[in-house]
Amino acid sequence: MARIAVGIEYDGTAYAGWQSQPAAPSIQQVTERALARIAAGPVALVCAGRTDAGVHALGQVAHFDTAAERALRSWVLGANSELPADVCLTWARAVPEHFHARFSAEGRTYRYLVLNRAARPALNANRVAWIHRPLDESAMNLAAAHLTGEHDFSAFRAAECQAKSPVRRLTRLAVERRGDWLVIEAQANAFLHHMVRNLVGLLIHVGRGDAAPAWAAEVLAGRDRTRAPATAPAAGLYFAGVRYAEAFGLPSQAPEGGAPGRSAMIDGL
Repeated sequence: MARIAVGIEYDGTAYAGWQSQPAAPSIQQVTERALARIAAGPVALVCAGRTDAGVHALGQVAHFDTAAERALRSWVLGANSELPADVCLTWARAVPEHFHARFSAEGRTYRYLVLNRAARPALNANRVAWIHRPLDESAMNLAAAHLTGEHDFSAFRAAECQAKSPVRRLTRLAVERRGDWLVIEAQANAFLHHMVRNLVGLLIHVGRGDAAPAWAAEVLAGRDRTRAPATAPAAGLYFAGVRYAEAFGLPSQAPEGGAPGRSAMIDGL
């Protein structure tokens, strides 16, 4: 048996999230079906981070085991010929047996896109969050500074979160304005369920002037989800990439530090 890692890009608008579900389309379901046709047998995917309904990915990573002998290029081209237009494999690599897409990950990066103008979006209606009130990105960055580091993020955790511990190490939370667009980037060792969207919800609340930046520290210390603002919409969230040890030889997905990388989609806006 060989273990293969793949990079996956998708628009999550039409899907109920990553995980297979009995009565709703999922990214896992369509991708496993496409790979199974190339492998001529069942394929079970394990991903680096499960995304919710309506959430997108620029650099999801998953692995599967197979007895089928195929060129790496064939996995990519073959699967893409079977996948719907809103899902595609971007690369495939052979990895050692001990590699695990989830447990071998050393860090994950999410990006959140906000269109901040009076007019609603048309072309990107399902791929961004629209905030018509002016946002102060400087205030948002001041609030973000209170949230970075290793903390108990219970205040930003969904009620249905199944993680054993609410403690996470948030290494980066930054807001960058590009004209009418705000790009919010979050990097951490791992995230709780809805954590990024809840963090963004607070930053938007501060950016609109509804609270001072220092309020972020109070919410964090309170560890009470009911004190935090509403969860930001799923449409603006992108799973941007995963960082693994260099020894695995995987494409660089999410370098630490620095300005948010420019995806092809953002460049085209």
